[in-house]
Amino acid sequence: MTGRIHPLLLHLAGCVLFLSLPILLSPESLTLRAYLTNPPTQRDLIIYTLVLAIFYANYFYLIPKYYFPLKYAPFIFLNTLCFALLILIPLVLIPHPTPRYLRFIPPPPNTSLSPSNPPNPTTFTNPPLNPPGSPQPYRFRDLRQHLFLFLVILFLALLLKIRDRLQRAEEEKLHAELAYLKAQINPHFLFNILNSIYALALERSEHTAGAVVKLSSMMRYVLLEAGRDRVPLEQELAYLTDYTLLQQTRFEDALDLDFTVAGRPDGKTIAPLLLIPFVENAFKHGVNPEQPSAILIRIDIGASEIRLHVTNKKIVAKTLPSTPAGLGIDNTRQRLGILYPGRHTLSITNGADEFDVLLTLRLT
Repeated sequence: MTGRIHPLLLHLAGCVLFLSLPILLSPESLTLRAYLTNPPTQRDLIIYTLVLAIFYANYFYLIPKYYFPLKYAPFIFLNTLCFALLILIPLVLIPHPTPRYLRFIPPPPNTSLSPSNPPNPTTFTNPPLNPPGSPQPYRFRDLRQHLFLFLVILFLALLLKIRDRLQRAEEEKLHAELAYLKAQINPHFLFNILNSIYALALERSEHTAGAVVKLSSMMRYVLLEAGRDRVPLEQELAYLTDYTLLQQTRFEDALDLDFTVAGRPDGKTIAPLLLIPFVENAFKHGVNPEQPSAILIRIDIGASEIRLHVTNKKIVAKTLPSTPAGLGIDNTRQRLGILYPGRHTLSITNGADEFDVLLTLRLT
């Protein structure tokens, strides 16, 4: 249990409280043993237990099996059968007393006879139908109460199951949206990295082989790790480092790169490919091999957050055609809103000569 009560405990607590209602709502003040040996209370406990069984039967089986697939006829039939069992089972286990009617009472013995006291061979009496303390017979009012309780439980099961289904649909929608965003990001990275290696190959640089090895490591990370919800922070930083070294190898003296990482990433996790779009964007729009260029990348790792600061001068980079500007940043902005709602701040300053990004992310 991480920060919230386990659903199983909530169900158990709710069942105990629900089964305690016949005792808690009883108008009489008796001991617990007296309650449990009282036939009406026993009957109510059986009814409430059956109501719980009907609730979970609907929640786990009847609603998903028949209601959601629009099989209303078997759904109504099975619930009608459940209601009939709710009425009959308590009556079979603990029967109600049959009402008592007029009964014959013989005359008392040795009764003196006199003109004022003629013989009366038979005497009838009508005792109270429900003497105090005696079990009450089943009445139509009880039927209405049980029907109301049954409908409330059925409505509650429907409400909770529909809510669970909507939550699951929302989660699936988020996962599908994230998968779509990742599918856009990964080819975007691959295209730009291949541009870098292509430039090295044209120059017949001795760093071409090393660049291919770095690309292999990066693609392994993208293919094997980027599909997970969270990855170790050190792996994300290793991917980021390989990318910056590859770009620095490509531009050599034309690039003044200040790349620093402060803090320890041990034991921390992050969503994959979340930091690289800001760094990749700085290289794509802030570096020109024909003139000196400068990029600042600083990563500060705290106890529970990470801070990324990227700054580059805005120049016209003469590279091969790439994807539309800002695609990676737009996708990352959406991913931050989905994965870290209320746990990140993103500030982007698009000045006349400089592009500045400041991202603060709470990792826990």
